[in-house]
Amino acid sequence: MSSATPAAPDTVLVVDFGAQYAQLIARRVREARVYSEIVPSTMPVQDMLAKNPAAIILSGGPSSVYEEGAPRLDREIFEAGVPVFGMCYGFQLMAQSLGGTVDNTGAREYGRTDLHVSRSSSTLFEGTPAEQAVWMSHGDACSAAPEGFSVTASTDVVPVAAFENDEKKLYGVQYHPEVMHSTHGQQVLEHFLYAARAWSRTGPRATSSRSRSRRSASWSATSGPSAVCPAAWTPPSPPPSSRRRSAPS
Repeated sequence: MSSATPAAPDTVLVVDFGAQYAQLIARRVREARVYSEIVPSTMPVQDMLAKNPAAIILSGGPSSVYEEGAPRLDREIFEAGVPVFGMCYGFQLMAQSLGGTVDNTGAREYGRTDLHVSRSSSTLFEGTPAEQAVWMSHGDACSAAPEGFSVTASTDVVPVAAFENDEKKLYGVQYHPEVMHSTHGQQVLEHFLYAARAWSRTGPRATSSRSRSRRSASWSATSGPSAVCPAAWTPPSPPPSSRRRSAPS
C-alpha cells in the first residue's frame, strides 16, 4: 500500500529531474492560478499516482537519457490516464520510454531558437504563431515520435521539437516553455493545464479552444506556494564548445 499523502484537489505534480527547472515550472503553473507540488524523480510512480494529481509535468534536467544512472520513470506514469507534459529532458524521457527515437548525434541547440509549428490548431499551439522563438538547451534530440503521436513542431536542427497525443493525454516539447525567452511558452503551458482540467471533468473530447483560452475560469486559485521559487532565473549556459551556437538572448 502506498504511503503517499494525497495532494490537494486539482494539484499538478512537477517531477524534478534536477537543476533549477522544476522550481521555475512550479512558479509558472501557479502564475496560471493552478496549485502545484514539486516531487523528486526518485519518488516511485505509484506514490505519485496515489496523490491523485490532475496532471503531471516532467521537468528538464542536466542529464542525457543515455547516461549511466540517468533519472528514469516507470512506464506506468504514461499509461495511468493522467495528462503528462514533458519538457526538455522530460520530453526525451517520454519519447524513449514509449518507443520513440532519441539520438545522441551531437545535434545540439543552445539559446534562442526558431520553432516551426506545423499544426497550429493542436492542443498546445492553438492560437500561437507558426514561427516563434523558444529557448533550447539540449545535446540529445528526438528524431522520431512514439507511435500514435503527432509531431506538431520542429526546428532547423531537430525534426521533432514537439509532439502530442490527445487520446492518451501525453504531450512534450524539446524546449523550455517556462522561461521568458520562449515567447509563447506560458500560453503553451496554460493550454496543457486547462485541457487537463477539462479532461478531469468531462473527458478529452469535450475540450475546446474556448475552454483552453479561459485562463483561470475552471481552476481554483492557489492557496499558496508549494515550494520556494527563485525570484529570477538565468537560462543555463551552454558548454564552452557550443556557446558560439547560441543567439543573444
